[in-house]
Amino acid sequence: MFRAGRLLKLERIPTEILIRLVETPGEIVSREQIAAHVWGKDVFLDTDNSINGAIRKIRQVLRDDAEQPRFIQTVTGQGYRFIAPVEVVGTAIEVASPPSVSGETVVGGEAEPPPLVRRNWVRWLLLATAAIALAALAILLFRSRSRHEIPAERRMLAVLPFDNLTGDASQEYFADGLTEEMITHLGSVDPSRLGVIARTSVMNYKGSHKRLSDVGQELGVQYVLEGSVRRNGDKVRVTAQLIQLSDQTHLWAQEYDRELKDILVIQSDISSEIASEIERKFGALQSHPVPAAAMTPERADAYDLYLKGLYFFNKRSAFREAIQNLQQAVAKDPQYAVAYALLADSYTLMGAYEQLPASDFAEQARAAASRAVELDDRSAEAHTALALIVQNYDYDWKTSEQEFHRAIALDPNYATAHQWYAEHLMWLGRFDEAFAESERARQLDPLSLVIATDDAYLFYTSRKYDRAIKEFRSVLDRDPGFSRAHDIGLAYVQARQCSAALNDWHSQPERNLAQDWARTAYLEGRCGAPGPARKALDRVLEIEKQRAVNPTMMAVTAYLGVGDKERALEWLDKAYEQRSNELTKLKVDPIFDPLRGDQRFQDLLRRVGLDK
Repeated sequence: MFRAGRLLKLERIPTEILIRLVETPGEIVSREQIAAHVWGKDVFLDTDNSINGAIRKIRQVLRDDAEQPRFIQTVTGQGYRFIAPVEVVGTAIEVASPPSVSGETVVGGEAEPPPLVRRNWVRWLLLATAAIALAALAILLFRSRSRHEIPAERRMLAVLPFDNLTGDASQEYFADGLTEEMITHLGSVDPSRLGVIARTSVMNYKGSHKRLSDVGQELGVQYVLEGSVRRNGDKVRVTAQLIQLSDQTHLWAQEYDRELKDILVIQSDISSEIASEIERKFGALQSHPVPAAAMTPERADAYDLYLKGLYFFNKRSAFREAIQNLQQAVAKDPQYAVAYALLADSYTLMGAYEQLPASDFAEQARAAASRAVELDDRSAEAHTALALIVQNYDYDWKTSEQEFHRAIALDPNYATAHQWYAEHLMWLGRFDEAFAESERARQLDPLSLVIATDDAYLFYTSRKYDRAIKEFRSVLDRDPGFSRAHDIGLAYVQARQCSAALNDWHSQPERNLAQDWARTAYLEGRCGAPGPARKALDRVLEIEKQRAVNPTMMAVTAYLGVGDKERALEWLDKAYEQRSNELTKLKVDPIFDPLRGDQRFQDLLRRVGLDK
């Protein structure tokens, strides 16, 4: 085979595999079929590595790209497919007589191919004629590359958790914070062509020794950025390297020794150098404004406090510690927009996770989000925080949607914006749009349990109960203790699978929170056990006398469980007076179906803006 007048060589096994692929152009050939074709069905060899190496050699000869293939396409989990057109351009091709096993095959010209044990001369003819077509296509590929005509496909990158090399576990927050900041920085380079996996998914690999090829397959990425950080007082050393997963090539590596105050400059330098490397390989990227999270605070100690706040926020169980650190950060640097945005999210999620009345935190959340937007109108985090607040507590659906659109336009790689916007669309009953937005969130954060659970809840509210159960179960298979996924019980009840609902609920560790007793009352009541349901409701009301609880999640759920619609409607009015964020569920949650025929419920839908 020739390319640009140069004789090309291909070894026996790659040649055999190429024959098998060219025989069925456009069809997927599995790895098992390839192994059987080359070695036979009963071979006991490490065929995976041999096939990988052979495919790589074929691509090298053809100058094919695994990520932008012109000839051989990898179909993940299935095999390979020959995608270039195959045309017989003539039969006047000299093919040598059967050769030896150990030689190399050369097709074309006057060079005599070394032998290959192959009885079927028709395949040799097929290979020879196909090779001419491949050579012509390879020349075209070579010429097109010389003109830099490279398709502008979107690449995906994962920033793996930076290793903490300080030897001090108390500095984990700094390494984790640097990881998240790098994700934000790189996500701003060119979101239309470079997608960056969100923090939630990459943190699954913290301390992991999993093979990079497995990481790439699980996350759906072509590149990973690995790094480490060592901090000593006000000095910091950061190392980073960019790896292309298709062939484990180290594309770029660098080490930085700087003062702590320059840490964001280091992040900017790393982002710029990685963007330059990607540009060199795949063509120009469109530069986007750097988001607020990458803005350098005026004081290094404010940044340090911000990273601590970020660390506690991500635990989802230490919001008060997060708020404390973030309040100190903005006190030291009142212009720190991203710290205000994270402060707003901390207040909002603390209320949701701890089931606090909205009056306890809503105004603090609103003030922080508004301040973040005022300081930096280009902060996707700030606009997302504000969108959630005006949705949950003002029931201002129009403004909320505008803020979500603004956030996503500013940073299409911000998975949380897509996730919360999907919820927004779900509450409005716009399910097709919600599913599309949820899928975008899952692509950016494929291992996030929260996003996967929200996706299951979307199936639940759209009355696709069997699919909802399947999605909830997939989350619980990964983490049986992930409490939000135990909403599977609600889907079981709606699907009339009460035994499964109660078994799942009672298999969890016993808790004594109001929301747990409310859920017990609902499940027991709907499953025909009024006695246990009433006892659970009484326990909810005892807790409510001791401290304020979210009326929708608590007493309303419980009263509907025992079939007391009148008291449920009374508590819904209390929920409206308290501006409960749980009222966003009114239009779509099947829990409220028994109330939909009551005019008082319809009036409440109107007041919450969900009557259309």
